[in-house]
Amino acid sequence: MIAATVLGSGIAFLDGTVVNVALPAIGRDLDAGLSSLQWTVDAYLLTLGSLLLLGGSLGDVYGRRRLFVTGLVAFTAASALCGVAPSIETLIVARALQGIGGALLVPGSLALLSATFASEDRASAVGAWSGLAGVSTAIGPFLGGWLVDAVSWRLVFLINLPLAAAAVAVTVRHVPESRDPEAIPEPDVPGALTVTAGLGAVVFSLIQWSESGGSTAVVLIGLAGAGALAAFPLVERGRRQPLVPFEIFRSRQFSGANATTLTVYAAFGGALFLLSLELQQVLGYSALATGTALLPITLLMLVLSARAARLGQRVGPRIPMTAGPILIAAGLALLSRLRPGDTYVAAVLPGILVLGLGLALTVAPLTAAVMGAVEERHVGAGSGINNAVARVGQLLSVAVLPLAAGMGGLAPTDPGYRDGVSRALLLSAGLCLVGAAVAWATVRRAAPVAAVTQPSVSHACNDPCVRQTAA
Repeated sequence: MIAATVLGSGIAFLDGTVVNVALPAIGRDLDAGLSSLQWTVDAYLLTLGSLLLLGGSLGDVYGRRRLFVTGLVAFTAASALCGVAPSIETLIVARALQGIGGALLVPGSLALLSATFASEDRASAVGAWSGLAGVSTAIGPFLGGWLVDAVSWRLVFLINLPLAAAAVAVTVRHVPESRDPEAIPEPDVPGALTVTAGLGAVVFSLIQWSESGGSTAVVLIGLAGAGALAAFPLVERGRRQPLVPFEIFRSRQFSGANATTLTVYAAFGGALFLLSLELQQVLGYSALATGTALLPITLLMLVLSARAARLGQRVGPRIPMTAGPILIAAGLALLSRLRPGDTYVAAVLPGILVLGLGLALTVAPLTAAVMGAVEERHVGAGSGINNAVARVGQLLSVAVLPLAAGMGGLAPTDPGYRDGVSRALLLSAGLCLVGAAVAWATVRRAAPVAAVTQPSVSHACNDPCVRQTAA
């Protein structure tokens, strides 16, 4: 059971760490500019972030094992298409299809564990899953960099095929089917389509604006997307089982913790995208050297996250959720000073270490703050919303940061490119400071609020560990 869920979700986690490293090679091979590379990342995040909640509720209704296997098959087929993509346009479409598969399989992995293991064994099972999934995240930069340098960026995607085949075989043979007997058989497809269309239109307009300016068509598409997002709460109001039960946002702490999530993950996602490009295109690192350079972030999270969780239990999540983003901001500020010719130990490593320490201090207490702000019947929904917010933050930052930093249309060889990256990293640092201020003002408790007597409906991915994909 654990092997099946780790193999399945592990391929999604692996993609989260290897694709950024492969971007310069993709750009050279497919003649792709910055905007196309932005879409290579954002197409995946768009469908994954928009559909995570729907994927969890579909599993509750139609069978968690069935949706998990369906997600694996879809993710694998999309990975194969990524690996043979003849053009950047094909790759972008395939990445969007990967996100759809990921939105089905990632929520299902934890749901299967929760449904299969007895309550007294569930914590150990989830702990084993988290640790093994973390290993897959940690080896991603090494594996991706080696594959890009030794063979081709295409193997970054094609390596998913044997892993997924093994996961499907183990799941079908050893994992029992489960459903939520109380789930309402009316998945919120209109809500999912509304938020996906809205986010897609907004991101398209931002990326196009950065690349070619704000034409009338680009502005109108952006406004249409903003209108769809504004209409989302109205769409949800009429659903029997909405993707987002908006009443949980009445909790000041829940809203504040999600605002912190949005700012911190936006800052980190956009910065990681630009750093992966800069290390290779400006500082001259190989793909493997870039993956190795970023690896301390993941290692620090693996080693220190459990200790940060215990610290949050002792002192409450407010202090680590405030100090963590401040450290992330300091790390990004250090990295903003990189210049051609700088050495790794003197210039890159200090910022990476401070950034990793900040993330390790932030993630586990943030999860505790989210879970401590919702009633027991909304724990699944609260966790799923928080994971979706993290993905959306990364999605928007990859689109917005280059535009806000004045990098639109610049190539790495252009004189203003390096200064643009520096401005983008400082903007990311500012976002983290905003997140720290919000956390200090809104976060208080770590223990869940009092349970209510209404029946529990598993809403989505009850999976705080998914955030490790960001590393």
